[in-house]
Amino acid sequence: MYAKCASIDQALLEFSKMRERDVITHGALITALADHGRPQEALELFSKMQKEGVKPNKVTFLGVLNACSYAGLVEQGYEYFKLMTTIFKIEP
Repeated sequence: MYAKCASIDQALLEFSKMRERDVITHGALITALADHGRPQEALELFSKMQKEGVKPNKVTFLGVLNACSYAGLVEQGYEYFKLMTTIFKIEP
């Protein structure tokens, strides 16, 4: 809700307060960060999500690829795309 209202810092604060985070909450925040011009933070959150053992889904990768696109990270975006299709077996 906060991200939809352009209050991305408040969204980050609420996320940090959550006791349990899942693929939905991670994906929502990754997408919000990418959409609001904060691609590096989106990619950092994706990395943290994986370290926490949360398996990404299609929505998560949509946010990650959007973040790469926004930041002009073509090669990194391609690496994420390969990760999506080969490791996680998610069809584009």
